[in-house]
Amino acid sequence: MNDGSSWPTDKLTALRLGRRLVAEVPASGPGRRAFVDVSPKKSGLDAQAQDEGWVRSDAQRSFRLELWEYERERINGLDYDIGAVLIDSADATGESELITVLNAWGVRPDLLVYPWESEDPK
Repeated sequence: MNDGSSWPTDKLTALRLGRRLVAEVPASGPGRRAFVDVSPKKSGLDAQAQDEGWVRSDAQRSFRLELWEYERERINGLDYDIGAVLIDSADATGESELITVLNAWGVRPDLLVYPWESEDPK
């Protein structure tokens, strides 16, 4: 039985390729929406690969995590950042530490989606 605690292959691959993932999580109250943003950190080797026209996979990447909360009525507009609050942030060195931070924040890996599959305004 899948309890959502293991990484879906496509999402783990996306992170290793340096792609950002997000998950909507419960907000602090009505009229608010909250999202966890997982951004892989990129290096000079990633920039070099991009200049050469390819994407570098790295199973040893580090990550920046941010938990943002937004006003529900502004989330789809240009002013989504008005009233936005950074609730928490963390850096994770490697996939093991990433899962530790996600667990501490109550976010299962199977909840993460590509940004275009969410309503995350960033």
